[in-house]
Amino acid sequence: MFQNLLKKIARKLEKSSIPYMVIGGQAVLLYGEPRLTKDIDITLGIGISELDRIMKVVAGLKLNILVDKVDDFVKKTMVLPVIDKKYGIRVDFIFSFSPYEKEAIKRAQDVKLGKTTVRFASLEDVVIHKVISGRARDIEDIKAILLKNPNYGIQYIVRWLKAFDGSLNENFLEVFKKIEKDIK
Repeated sequence: MFQNLLKKIARKLEKSSIPYMVIGGQAVLLYGEPRLTKDIDITLGIGISELDRIMKVVAGLKLNILVDKVDDFVKKTMVLPVIDKKYGIRVDFIFSFSPYEKEAIKRAQDVKLGKTTVRFASLEDVVIHKVISGRARDIEDIKAILLKNPNYGIQYIVRWLKAFDGSLNENFLEVFKKIEKDIK
């Protein structure tokens, strides 16, 4: 179910020339351990000013929008939540425009699902997203990813976590270092 929907979305986004990367639980499945995930999270390489382009993609995929006042909701949250009614799978299209997100989308990995190429966030970017989310489930995901893939790009992760620490007044790098210590 998820793979079929991912392939349809990937084909439609490619056809519409919209850069993207799959993040969240679906990306964890690629790099980490199998686990239950109920949705698909996709970061888009466009800002909310191009909402109409995504609305055309959503309509072409016959996905149902989950919110009223779409413009207001997207402006407030940077997310367009939709659902595939046939399978009950929620998809969050996340608008982006920051330098980090632009770089992460460029670094996305092409993964073949059957004959379709789907762009998944790199392992390092999945780790960064999970550190920033910081939920217990995210920390466990990071541990599984790092244990399974010991040759990750630590400099890239550290560079971006330091940047986020400085701009958001957080301690993301400290969280990451604790996770690394825990798995050694």
